[in-house]
Formats: sequence, C-alpha cells, structure tokens
Amino acid sequence: MTALALSAATTLPADGTAGTLVGRVFRPGLGPSVVAIRAEGVFDLTSAFPTTADLFDTADPAKAVAATAGERIGDLATLLANTPPDGRDASRPFFLSPVDLQAVKAAGVTFAISMVERVIEEQAKGVPERAAAIREEIGAIIGGELKGLKPGSPEAAALKKHLQERGLWSQYLEVGIGPDAEIFTKAPVLSSVGTGADVGIHPISTWNNPEPEVVLVIASTGRIVGATLGNDVNLRDVEGRSALLLGKAKDNNASAALGPFVRLFDGTFGIDHVRSMKIALTVTGEDGFVLDGRSDMAAISRDVEDLARQAIGPHHQYPDGLVLYCGTLFAPIKDRGEAGKGFTHRLGDIVTIASDGLGSLTNRVRLSTECPPWTEGIRSLMASLSRRRA
Repeated sequence: MTALALSAATTLPADGTAGTLVGRVFRPGLGPSVVAIRAEGVFDLTSAFPTTADLFDTADPAKAVAATAGERIGDLATLLANTPPDGRDASRPFFLSPVDLQAVKAAGVTFAISMVERVIEEQAKGVPERAAAIREEIGAIIGGELKGLKPGSPEAAALKKHLQERGLWSQYLEVGIGPDAEIFTKAPVLSSVGTGADVGIHPISTWNNPEPEVVLVIASTGRIVGATLGNDVNLRDVEGRSALLLGKAKDNNASAALGPFVRLFDGTFGIDHVRSMKIALTVTGEDGFVLDGRSDMAAISRDVEDLARQAIGPHHQYPDGLVLYCGTLFAPIKDRGEAGKGFTHRLGDIVTIASDGLGSLTNRVRLSTECPPWTEGIRSLMASLSRRRA
C-alpha cells in the first residue's frame, strides 16, 4: 500500500505561517498537546491552554496565541515527516487532529449539485449502475430550477409545491431548499483523525467517496473563531438504501478527517475568506486512476453563519464548542472501471484536500476495520493532563 509523505511546503497555506495556525501534537510521555505553528517551529501551548476548547473560548483566540510564547518542540517538517503511521518513530512527536473536546457536527445538502446527487442516491436505492440514467432524468427536470434558489424563501416554497405535484419531492430537497438545514453528528468527540492518517471505509460499502469541505470552528458561545479542512468520508450506497442509515454511512472508525491545522480569525483571515474559499480535491489510486475536483464556497446555498446559528444557540448548547463541516459542491461521477458505475474508492487511494487559505489535508484510504483503532478518548486525555499538572 502506498506510503504517505508530508512536507511543510505542501501542508501549509499559500501564505505559510503568516496567519495564526494551531493544532495538536502527540508528545510521548506527555500526551496530546495544543501547539502553535510558527515560522520558528512548533510550540507547545498546553501549559496555558490544556485543550483547544479552552483556547477557542478565549475572548480573542488569535491574540491569546500571539501572547503565549510556549515551548518549542521541533521543526514543522520534522513533525510532519513523523506523522504518517508507516515508519513512524513512536518515541518522537507527531500531529493529531487539530481539535479535541468539540462536538464534531456536519451540515448536509448545502449545495444544489450535491443535493441532486443525494436525490439520485435515494432513487437508485444504493445501486451505482442506476445512477447515470436517473441523473440525466432528474437533472433535466430540477437542475436548472435550483440554481440561485435561497432555502426557505417564498420561491423555494413554490418550487416545493410544484415538485410535490409532480411526485418528485424528496427528503433531500426538504433540507436542501426548505427552511431547516440538515445538521447531524459526524463523529464522537476525539475520534477525528488528522493529516497523514488513514481514513476508513466500512467493509460493506462498494460505492463511496471523499467529501472535501470547509469546517467551521465554533466556540461555546456560538462565535465562529476559525476554520480548517475536512474529509466527510461518505458511503453513497448505504445512505442511498435509507436515510435512516446515515449514522452507518457517516460515522465509522477514522471516517472524519480534519486538518492540517485550525486557522484562527485574525487580521490575515476572516469569515469572508471562508465564504469565498475554493477547495481542490485530488484522489490518486494505486491503479493509476486520478480524480480531480473543485468545490467553491461561493456556490453554497446557505450562508456559513446561518449554518452555525442552526447548529448552536438557545435550542442547543455545546459547552466545549463544536466544529461544523459545511458540505461540498463536489459529487464525483467520473467512471472508475466499468462504464456507468461512476466513482468509488479503492484501498490505498491517496486523498488530498487543499485550499490556499487553509493548506492541505492528506489521507490514505483503508477499511475502517484495518485503520488504527480509536483508543484515546476523553478519560485518557484527562489523565494525561492530570499527569502534566502533577
């Protein structure tokens, strides 16, 4: 299976360390540590901020990072080189997912194109061979009508009535153009994986894909304080059989990737950068197959601040904050192998999700049953922090 190699040049944003970049590193003998990534190296901030949740809940997280010197633990390139599991030296530090105690949530069906793909999955009942014909039929009927439509608007309500009269209404159209966004739990606290890690596909799936997304980082107050990249690994056949199988389609071992770092809002980066962000996806297979895709946040149907308001507020609190996958414009339909079956992962695929503002998140695809088991939970994090205070 192809080994991963990470470098600082390809991992960092286009402006390098000009922004406020934070993450998490596992330090042997100490445990998970909150770090800042600076031009001078990687600095441990854990003595000031035991968790990223503590940092993100400060009045101004970027200023708090700038005011904390921290302990230098090494060069970025050295830590990145030791992060992929193949050949890792367990006695040296390596990067983890950049978040810890936050709830890991996701918003679905937030782009018109991906919404149509969800409808296709539903109509195909999880059988990829049916997708091409259904895509052509449905696209001809509703594709143009959805462009530029604001969810929850009177125009959206009129289209809903029109589609219902034609027998074409779907639960995916309900959350795509209706007033309420689809917000679901993507993964348990502390189960997400970072750049360089393997991502998992459930063994029962034969039709699946990556989902390249911007992920909002939200404090417990509901304030968006930064962003990172995410791969919302998706099992199209499982969800296509029934939307009630969403948990099985979305939440498996190593199925939520985040990283490489969280970029906090400061003078170099803010919410409008998120709104205009372009995300690139590359999948490279051991069979020589290459898939390139793009997702443009300017095409999202719901504004990111609206998504955050629907996720957290008087109706639902998250005392340790949350991260929120914003959905994707990308829906892979390029055939891989037999004509008409579209794209699906093969083991060993290397998936890279990148943007100028957030850097690149790179992972390798394996079965979820063969990825490293998730063993470091909340109790182990609390134990390691307790030992550091002793």
